Amino acid sequence: MLQQERLHRIQALLSRVQRLTTERIMNELNTSRETARRDIIELDAMGLARRVHGGIVSIEDVATEAPLNVRYAQQTKEKRAIARAALQHLKTGQTVFIDAGSTTSILAEELRTLSGLTIITNSLQVVLNLSMANESDPLQHEIILLGGRIQHRPQTQGDLVIAEIERYQADVALLSAVGVSAEQGASSFYSEEACIAAAMMKHSQQLILMADHSKLDVVSRVRYAKKQEISILITDQAAQARVDIDNYRKQLQKVILV
Repeated sequence: MLQQERLHRIQALLSRVQRLTTERIMNELNTSRETARRDIIELDAMGLARRVHGGIVSIEDVATEAPLNVRYAQQTKEKRAIARAALQHLKTGQTVFIDAGSTTSILAEELRTLSGLTIITNSLQVVLNLSMANESDPLQHEIILLGGRIQHRPQTQGDLVIAEIERYQADVALLSAVGVSAEQGASSFYSEEACIAAAMMKHSQQLILMADHSKLDVVSRVRYAKKQEISILITDQAAQARVDIDNYRKQLQKVILV
């Protein structure tokens, strides 16, 4: 079978299942492991699919990001466990950047159990979740909402946000990601969101990245943190079945499974 025909068949399979292991490609096309790997590398190089540990995934599966209300309902149990684990790395008096995302929105709910932080964010949902209490109750933290444009998403963005971030120096940046790769680092689908995350990271002493297992071995459109810039990656136990978690431990400074 010619390579072009094999590539076409792999693409057809990906359109149905979104993710293929090397072993399945070998079985479906009756090829050797080396041939399957060459085809995977070729599809990745052509931008027609994305190579990941153990196989290949559809570009549509890794590049786009669902609306916040949809993402908020996905892997909720895992995201809450990740958020609670992140709390263990915070202490009273710290200044913390938090970006916009479903995991950071859940983190904001959990942060109501702590007090004494200065929290700087561009997420309207984070601010809402932090301040959901009786009107007579004082806020547990000092909350700073970064000013900027608001379009279709519940967050501020644009040059004004970046300029405001650069006024501060935080102890920790608690960020979410559309994709995390042991080799490529953290990435986002929207360039403006990636720029905000990058600025928060640059102006923090430590980057704690929160990502459930579905985000691992995924490379989205715009990278904002190299692998060596991630201080801690917090993910859930299901990551062990999805990716080579030992590779993440080798490539990143610290990986926590919850």
